[in-house]
Amino acid sequence: MNQKIKIAIDGPSGSGKSTLAKRIARELGLVYVDTGALYRAVGLYAKRAGADPSINSQIAALLPQMQLELRYTEDGQRVILNGEDVSGLIRTSDVTVYASTVSAIPSVRKFLLEIQKRMAGEGNVVMDGRDIGTVIMPDADVKLFLEASPAKRAHRRYLELLAKGEQVTEQEVLAAVMQRDKADSGREIAPAVPAEDAIFIDNSQLDEAQTLSKALEIIGEKLRRLR
Repeated sequence: MNQKIKIAIDGPSGSGKSTLAKRIARELGLVYVDTGALYRAVGLYAKRAGADPSINSQIAALLPQMQLELRYTEDGQRVILNGEDVSGLIRTSDVTVYASTVSAIPSVRKFLLEIQKRMAGEGNVVMDGRDIGTVIMPDADVKLFLEASPAKRAHRRYLELLAKGEQVTEQEVLAAVMQRDKADSGREIAPAVPAEDAIFIDNSQLDEAQTLSKALEIIGEKLRRLR
């Protein structure tokens, strides 16, 4: 695709944003930027440091010690924290809780905002997160808001965690999903809400291929209107 485009994909935890964004990037030849991985890396660092993720001053004090990089390889995006590849370590359920908590801290958002906006400014990107269409790329050509029922998202997440060998119950995962939804949508700084011009996709009853097909249809139609 010759035309430089920016695609923003927002939505709650477990809605399949990252999976969709990766597949769109492959289909359209775009660079995929997983912004949530950056917050997860901050959460991992805070956890390792023994910091309380709800105490702003403790987390803010850690930020100058962190060097974060998103590196692109044949195997996809890798998250590098102070020279260490933490791509797998940031996907555990406990780090997810830390990431959700620290993402509401203004100093963390400011710290990561510059990284994300620099990537967005390069164009030809698809980014997913919770405030991409409202804060990071308000000028995105296409804004999608991916959603699914809490029960469906919890079930998907539960299967992912089981596959990784984590011992959890589906009820525990559902409780965590609902808690994170409440925290993300209710925070004062950049709440996880859809942009006014976002197009909704509810994939509660769609598989990955069907979700991709619907998203590509929307993207194609929107880009045709922009030409």
